[in-house]
Amino acid sequence: MPKPSPRVRVHAPARLHLGFIDISGTFGRRFGSIGVAIEDISTRLNLWPSREPRVVGPSAEKALAILEKLQAALSLPGSATVEIESAIPEHVGLGSGTQMALALGSALIRAYGLPLTPRDLAPLIERGARSGIGLASFEQGGLIVDGGRGPQTVSPPVIARLPIPEDWRFILVFDSRGQGLHGSQEIDAFRALPPFPEHEAARLSHLILMQTLPALAENRLETFGAGITEIQRSVGDYFAPAQGGRFTSPDVAAALEWLATQGAVGVGQSSWGPTGFCLVASEREAQRLAAANGAPDIAAYLDFKIARPRNRGADVTLAIPAAEPDPAQA
Repeated sequence: MPKPSPRVRVHAPARLHLGFIDISGTFGRRFGSIGVAIEDISTRLNLWPSREPRVVGPSAEKALAILEKLQAALSLPGSATVEIESAIPEHVGLGSGTQMALALGSALIRAYGLPLTPRDLAPLIERGARSGIGLASFEQGGLIVDGGRGPQTVSPPVIARLPIPEDWRFILVFDSRGQGLHGSQEIDAFRALPPFPEHEAARLSHLILMQTLPALAENRLETFGAGITEIQRSVGDYFAPAQGGRFTSPDVAAALEWLATQGAVGVGQSSWGPTGFCLVASEREAQRLAAANGAPDIAAYLDFKIARPRNRGADVTLAIPAAEPDPAQA
């Protein structure tokens, strides 16, 4: 009977990217972001050491490539077997790649007893090249503002973090027909876009510092939501030439416009979409609006989902199971 291996379980939450602050780097720091971690959509996996890499479950092919890259970068004496229970949908604006990479990396360093943190992993897995929201959501959850990238930045620093009221609910609107820009398309889009106006970066910074964050600290949903909507309007218009409009999906845009008429606030698109979002004060209100009763012409391929805010980072737990055969060592 083989000796049991340490089994690491990871629950990594999805995140909403609420907008960039200074994409062109007026003061030498590019991008800067605001975003939030959410419950109810997550990557969950179990990992234990093995001689050869093996991954089963959703997004297994992507996870296997990340696992092999991490194994080489960390100079591990072996590899791991991974069971993926759930995976954040890919390329819809919820941070799937970053959360999968951080989940795998964090599980590996825990299983092998390496003295590293998730932030140490970021350069190894090439995450946080622009936004630091995914990394910060994995680390601590809540609403995050990161300080962008300076000339010597390894990963964008968190410059503000506040909890989201537990009663608030996000309504997500998914369009099953497509995906947002990613990979080389995303890189090409950033290269082709014009410089972000300096006066607009200053205005967004002022808006975040003196409206959005104070409103959140005082639990003022409408004022907070108005700030998020305005950030999204500005950033969405800037990215419109690359994504075909303020929103990647016109049908998501129409659904969000209807939700806003019903009292939702904080309306926008996460990253390149096509996933849209809005915010309401309670579970009851979210249930009422997500049912879309009375909504005109909501497309059949749109799906509404309610998500709670998550005010803590990923869960990484260690267990020693009873001795059992390892499929990768059999």
